Amino acid sequence: MIKVDCFGDICPVPIIKIEKQLKTLPEGEVLEVVTDHSCTVESVTNKYKKYKVETEEVMNGVWEIRISKP
Repeated sequence: MIKVDCFGDICPVPIIKIEKQLKTLPEGEVLEVVTDHSCTVESVTNKYKKYKVETEEVMNGVWEIRISKP
């Protein structure tokens, strides 16, 4: 699993970090993004519809987003 720390980052910084990692993400590998901004969750869910995206609010105001290639 590849982790991307977007804690404290506001859009579009998380999307830029995710794009960079997705370019080299091997098939079957999971990219995990940690964020404290709900707009990042919404942006990722809307932008990466061709990927499998799972989100979980692990504590109040902190989300883990898992992105994997189908």
